[in-house]
Amino acid sequence: MFRSLRRLSRPRVNRRAVGAVVVAATLSLSACGMSEDTTASGSGAENTTSCQTRTPVRLVLQWVAQSQFAGYYAAKEKGYYDAECLDVTIQEGGVNIVPQQVLSAGNAEFAVSHVTKTMATREQGADLVNIGQVFQRGAYLQVAWADSGIKQLADLKGKKVGSWGFGNELVLFAAMKGAGVDPAKDVTVVQQPFDMSLLLKREVDAAQAKIYNEYAQLLETVNPETGALYKPEDFSAISLQDAGYTSLEDGIYARGDWLAEDANKDVAVKFLKATYKGWGFCRDDLAGCVEIVLNNGSALGQGHQTWMLNEVNKLVWPSPDGVGTVDQKAWDQTIKIAIDAKVLKADPGEGAFRRDLTEKADQELKAEGFDITGEGYKPETVELTAGGK
Repeated sequence: MFRSLRRLSRPRVNRRAVGAVVVAATLSLSACGMSEDTTASGSGAENTTSCQTRTPVRLVLQWVAQSQFAGYYAAKEKGYYDAECLDVTIQEGGVNIVPQQVLSAGNAEFAVSHVTKTMATREQGADLVNIGQVFQRGAYLQVAWADSGIKQLADLKGKKVGSWGFGNELVLFAAMKGAGVDPAKDVTVVQQPFDMSLLLKREVDAAQAKIYNEYAQLLETVNPETGALYKPEDFSAISLQDAGYTSLEDGIYARGDWLAEDANKDVAVKFLKATYKGWGFCRDDLAGCVEIVLNNGSALGQGHQTWMLNEVNKLVWPSPDGVGTVDQKAWDQTIKIAIDAKVLKADPGEGAFRRDLTEKADQELKAEGFDITGEGYKPETVELTAGGK
């Protein structure tokens, strides 16, 4: 039921990491000697490191290589994991790869997943813990044609509403109920593929989208009537976040029993520290970070990946309490949405997330001169191209 999020339909998929056999090594605390050049800047300056050993860890993503996961790829390519004496293997997700299940089975040390999906797996008995909430904001949209008359959620009543399912409908249904629209009675819910084809063909009145991915797909499509790309004014995009229904998305998870070992807690701090530094690099060097993503086998073009990273950066930055810090109010709202949708029976309670590891990572980064809040962050203006090339 809770499968990994699948994004834009793709002509080809890089499967280098998917299904690869990763030989597990016994985790041990690395001995790491740092040179004098250890200052971390907001632009992501590389560290010079001399490690006696590197601790092998595995990270499983929700989907294949794309800018949604840019910070992890940047941390690896820029040497930030190496600088923390970690040997990180990034395993891509896929149709049949569920990150939280891979993690709970002990086939990875860290996983990227959504709060709702991971807490559902936790409720089923898996000891999964959020140790870093990278995405501080949600990205769900419900998009209709501008000429449809749909301007707000209440206007969906009596309409054909597209949804991906697999847990992605939870926020939408909660927002609809809040607007007085019963998803079970007042609309026709249509199973939507992971693209915008149904909306483009007007087979649904409104379609589900993430602002960093599927919404861009619409704007990368040529309008047959004009011969030019569609424009934002051609559509009506309803932000579920603006409607008051933020649900926390990509966060970093580990197993509680694994974290019980002091050595593993140290490994987790190092992993978080390097990862946040990677996201800092992507914040401060958009083009350079996109190049890293493309070099890691993304099948989506440079134009699409640039849009995606620019929008993803808005979900991460600014982070007023420090990058990766869980906001209690946003967490509580996310859990409430899941309980109201009967995905969770009860609040997972204490232990479902912990701040101490991120706090330590952020403290060390701040001491090294890294900007952990990104208060001065300003997104760039990205011009989309046909097909996202």
